[in-house]
Amino acid sequence: MPYLSRIRINPLRAQSQKLLASPHAAHGAVQGGVPGPQGGERLLWRLDADNPHRPHLYVLSRSRPDWTHLVESAGWPDADGEHVAVRSYEPLLKGLAAGQEYAFRLTANPVQRTKQPPHPTPNQARKLAAPVEGSSPRGFRIALRTAHTQLAWFLDRTEQWGFSVSASRTDPAAPGLAEPSPGPEPAQPRDTPREVRITARHRHSFAKKGSRRVTFYSATFEGHLRVTDADTFTATLLTGVGPAKAYGCGLLTLAPLRSG
Repeated sequence: MPYLSRIRINPLRAQSQKLLASPHAAHGAVQGGVPGPQGGERLLWRLDADNPHRPHLYVLSRSRPDWTHLVESAGWPDADGEHVAVRSYEPLLKGLAAGQEYAFRLTANPVQRTKQPPHPTPNQARKLAAPVEGSSPRGFRIALRTAHTQLAWFLDRTEQWGFSVSASRTDPAAPGLAEPSPGPEPAQPRDTPREVRITARHRHSFAKKGSRRVTFYSATFEGHLRVTDADTFTATLLTGVGPAKAYGCGLLTLAPLRSG
């Protein structure tokens, strides 16, 4: 049974500052919250720090977690209030149906694959210079760094994730300012404004112990979605979106739409 956890982080503590600064450190802390060997369960997580005074860590796990170590080292162990919430994800998943609408939030790592990167890294240059005979490479994964390409990456993939993002609602023109168009409504162009926006963009770079340096780009998307395929959407919620899941990308969370 999957569980969604929310842990309130105290940003003034030394361990909290490590978690907020390094996805690698946060990954290790998150993995310590579930039973079994380190890395035995693939977790989805996201650190929301848009409010620097009240950052929250969200984690989706298959087994019921215990966040005592995080609360004691980076949270509010003796403060009043609910600083850790662990809820079953089963009721939400069982209630999903095509046509439902939700507010959503997602931090993802937008990338694309190409066989000819415009600015190859030294490792990519070596592979291009000496291809393996008989192999058919999928191409190199390169980061999308601009807001325009990141948003296009997201919108181009929503249907394969089991949902759509509606066109932005606009007020009708005042009487006399626009003539009604005869016939059927034209198809919406690709650049039609949608109910989604990028609220944060970051470059992350850190060194793993005994390994190469890891660098990736993330974008946080917020907006409104409509479920188009409940089974596909369920799989998306459970398995995540895009790469860099170990480092806080891929967790799509939902909230009821506000009326009015």
